[in-house]
Amino acid sequence: MTKDKFYISTAIDYVNARPHVGHAFEKVLADAIARWNRLNGKDVFFLTGVDENAQTNVQAAEKAGVPIKEFIDQNAHHFKDLCNKLEISYDEFVRTTAKDHSIVVQKILKKIMDKGDIYKAKYEGLYCVGCELYYSEKELINGKCPDHNKEPELRKEDAYFFKLSKYQKELQKIIPKYVVPESKVHEVLNRVKEELNDICISRYKANWGIDFPNDKDFKIWVWVDALINYVSGLKDKEKTYWPAQLHVVGKGINWFHSVIWPALLLSAGYKLPEKLLVHGYLTTEGKKMSKSLGNVVDPLILLEKYSADSIRYSLLRCSVFDDSDYSEELIIERHNIELANKLGNLVSRVSNLAEKYGVEKSKPSLPIDKTLKEVESHFKNYELHKVLETIFTYIDKTNEYIQEKKPWEVRSPQREAPQQSEEAHSKSESNSRKVLYELVLAIKNIAILISPFIPETAEKIAETFNFKISLDELDKPLKESKIKKSEILFKKIQ
Repeated sequence: MTKDKFYISTAIDYVNARPHVGHAFEKVLADAIARWNRLNGKDVFFLTGVDENAQTNVQAAEKAGVPIKEFIDQNAHHFKDLCNKLEISYDEFVRTTAKDHSIVVQKILKKIMDKGDIYKAKYEGLYCVGCELYYSEKELINGKCPDHNKEPELRKEDAYFFKLSKYQKELQKIIPKYVVPESKVHEVLNRVKEELNDICISRYKANWGIDFPNDKDFKIWVWVDALINYVSGLKDKEKTYWPAQLHVVGKGINWFHSVIWPALLLSAGYKLPEKLLVHGYLTTEGKKMSKSLGNVVDPLILLEKYSADSIRYSLLRCSVFDDSDYSEELIIERHNIELANKLGNLVSRVSNLAEKYGVEKSKPSLPIDKTLKEVESHFKNYELHKVLETIFTYIDKTNEYIQEKKPWEVRSPQREAPQQSEEAHSKSESNSRKVLYELVLAIKNIAILISPFIPETAEKIAETFNFKISLDELDKPLKESKIKKSEILFKKIQ
């Protein structure tokens, strides 16, 4: 039987600097969704990578006094290193300077040209280098770019245009079914309904990027180049996995993905992706993280101090759709209170008692059915923070159960009435073993459901209690095996 396929991607990141924690948030968000779909038996392809053709990369390299290729290679390595250290289970890491990417970009652009959707004309407009985008005056805030708070440059040049306006009516039908959450639907739909202009998709005499087909005086606008990575990154697997089931992007690039990308695909004759998940930003004291404000949190530095699972968990507890404040203090708080006190302590206590008394088969007293339904519902809505809340409600119930049943209180044999005393002791031990069986079963359920979020920890728990990370294993009887006390999963951070 053929598995259902699930193709998921993150946005690709500019390599004009080292990654910040917002990049880490998007990566772990997409990774948890990819892992959940694998857990459900789907054939998953997970794409991430970097955008190396942006002019912002060139400017950053010039400012650093480093040759552009060397500068890009260095920062691309940091992004890949971040993915590996965070246990991101990607299948392909795209670099847009790769030859195979440029071939696909030019192939798709030629299809759009053959459709008659590209024309050449004179252009004059206000251009933000940071966004690599032309703005109208009404889109500016106090005459400045809304994202970079800088006045755009006035540029006049020959240019190639894409007939975006041609797809206005189709986009109005597509966007409500495509974009999640609903608030982000309205954000772009209002702009599309109001006015949709053709867009400039070339850069004249640029010294970096992919050549425009049949005209080497121009480079392809980096956003056209970048969006096509979702096709080029599949390489020889395009027929198997396209279209994507889910693109995961930050709210700052909603417009490009919800309007420009579908229009390009319609023009080129490609099937459309199914969903676009638009997530919020991580902030510091309510402010967007930026290098100019000096409030950027570097995830690679954090990974030198804290485990990948602690950082993954602290990020995935943030709201998916709203902006969330994030800090090192938050990592420590969530590590100590939730991971160490609640989950780690539960595993430690139960494994210690199971090593001492063993376990004895019993009916589950902490069924997982209701929790599983809630988890499935929240995953379907991409509310991963709510998935974790649901799992920790079950962890709390399990901790309450161990406190209530006190399996460590085994009745000791007494000297008087030895036969009755031995029977009572034996019965007490049996009760404890049955309670411990129920607790191990609950821990197995927890580890399986939480594995997309903290995979390394889930595997350690599975090894301790001898089970496999699989949804088929939920509430199934335990294998008979000797349980040994677990290592400390989460040491308290002082």
